[in-house]
Amino acid sequence: MMTIYEELVARGLIAQVTDEEEIKELINNGKATFYIGFDPTADSLHVGHFMALCLMKRLQMAGNKPIALIGGGTGYIGDPSGRTDMRSMMTPEQIQHNCECFKKQMSRFIEFGEGKAQMVNNADWLLGLNYIELLRDVGACFSVNNMLRAECYKQRMEKGLSFLEFNYMIMQSYDFYHLFKEYGCNMQFGGDDQWSNMLFGTELIRKKLGKDAYAMTITLLMNSEGKKMGKTASGAVWLDPEKTSPYEFYQYWRNVNDADVLKCIRMLTFLPLEEIDQMDQWEGSQLNTAKEILAYELTKLVHGEEEAEKAQAAARAIFAGGGTHENMPTTALFDSDFEDGKIGILALLQKAGLTSSNGEGRRLVQGGGVSVDDQKVTNPQMMLERSAFTDGVIVKKGKKIFHRVVVE
Repeated sequence: MMTIYEELVARGLIAQVTDEEEIKELINNGKATFYIGFDPTADSLHVGHFMALCLMKRLQMAGNKPIALIGGGTGYIGDPSGRTDMRSMMTPEQIQHNCECFKKQMSRFIEFGEGKAQMVNNADWLLGLNYIELLRDVGACFSVNNMLRAECYKQRMEKGLSFLEFNYMIMQSYDFYHLFKEYGCNMQFGGDDQWSNMLFGTELIRKKLGKDAYAMTITLLMNSEGKKMGKTASGAVWLDPEKTSPYEFYQYWRNVNDADVLKCIRMLTFLPLEEIDQMDQWEGSQLNTAKEILAYELTKLVHGEEEAEKAQAAARAIFAGGGTHENMPTTALFDSDFEDGKIGILALLQKAGLTSSNGEGRRLVQGGGVSVDDQKVTNPQMMLERSAFTDGVIVKKGKKIFHRVVVE
């Protein structure tokens, strides 16, 4: 039998570790109390968080205890990792609202309760810190020279790094220190873009509590890739069905690149590795079957089996031609959306969420990427009459994205 640690490696989930033998001992014997942090930068998790959620689920199934850390405190600062500019400042009310939304969505993946997973908010300890006391207690443990060598800061130095963001590493390190002391958290997980921040957290524990302090770090191979996966040309792919419908979620995974499909199945689904290994030999049309498997399994995981069945049936019907409109993502227009009884194609694309700007829509039309009721649109100035929407129109973006637009 493969151990849980061996399975994580086989699925391509682990990039780097500290103290590998100790980590194996903890994870394989269900002795790990580990945390993963989520900063509440929006009111929904997106597919970029998917890797971390699946990992938490896998480890909990193996008897380990997850701590989902919501960054209600670090959200006031904003993580500079992977950023070329400073994040927008959020109000306390926005941060609290986003935290509540996260907890609801995480409950689909992780079992919370007594002796099970815990959810904590670092606002509970960070917002009450006294600045002078923090500087004396923690600041002396950090070398500015070492901090500036960290990748998360180096890429920002040319354009300018605010002192506000410079403190993020200290706050994240303090989180691990606090969780270690108060919750017995002996392990932290994060994306490969978080490696520097995580190492500083481990070092803080050892400096404050001695070399025998038990604190481990593991980074995931694909968490930073996952953040990129969470973005499309027209925005993010959210886990909230009100922001990304189950059908759109299914279609997102159905349309992954051929080169990525088996990697995603291995990392993100809970299918047995033996079954996935057999798919390694698949090619040609078989890769479309693999994409259907990926899309179905992940839609089921996020939205439930019934929604996954509906999304798959709708996708198959549409691609077969003449399919039903049921379960196809639909946008309703209102009289206020029309001017003199007409709406332009560029405005229509934005209303349907298929583009984010007139410029993007214009380029899409000029590149031959838009059809309305199977008629290719070539003129970015094209206007559609209100009467055309009586039975709804089907807008097609590219080869695989279908959207229905109706008038209410």
